Amino acid sequence: MPEVVVVIPAGGRGTRLKRLLPKQFAPLGNATMLDHAVAAFQALWEVDSIVVVVPSRFVRRTRAHLTRAGFDKVVAVVKGGRTRQDSVRNGLAACGTSTGIVLVHDAARPFVSRRLIRDVIRSAVRHGAAAAALPVKETIAMERPRRRGFLLDTPSRETLWTMQTPQGFRTEMLRRAQRRAQRAGFAGTDEASLVERLGIPVRIVPGDEWNIKITTPADMKLAQWLLKRLKR
Repeated sequence: MPEVVVVIPAGGRGTRLKRLLPKQFAPLGNATMLDHAVAAFQALWEVDSIVVVVPSRFVRRTRAHLTRAGFDKVVAVVKGGRTRQDSVRNGLAACGTSTGIVLVHDAARPFVSRRLIRDVIRSAVRHGAAAAALPVKETIAMERPRRRGFLLDTPSRETLWTMQTPQGFRTEMLRRAQRRAQRAGFAGTDEASLVERLGIPVRIVPGDEWNIKITTPADMKLAQWLLKRLKR
């Protein structure tokens, strides 16, 4: 098994949650949202170390908090960048040269299961690039670019997926994808979109319905409900 490092970008401000603190520090039960995300990876023998990326003014506070919480696999807490892509690049820079596989997981997905993490790791080791995703259930329609409010096309759902994290890659592959995107001024919505631009296929790993991303106050209410009912 190659060395596996997890980069957890937690640099968002969480403005849609209408909180003074970044959403990753929002309480979820007796812990923070970030705690729940870190704990899922801390518990797995397959994960060697964890790098957490937070806004620069929260680096010291987060490092002290995670140490007190006993997350000894967290080897670095580094400052985020202007965008999520920048933050992941900062996290990658903190990964050692011996890192074989890097996973990227959003701190705003606190209910990631150990099964899903292991599935992504195995797929990344085998294929080089893997990402959790769910098939789209609802009809997706495209809007006309020059006639806002009018439909242009309705693509088949059979080829559409909703992307999740974790996403896993051979470390040098993701670094190369990051460098290429930076040179081209390309802003991807996730790491899989950057790797795709290298011409490398990303293996789809069946995701988890409960691996929700907490973005809005409604998401937070759902998360509080899930916390009482889900076990890792």
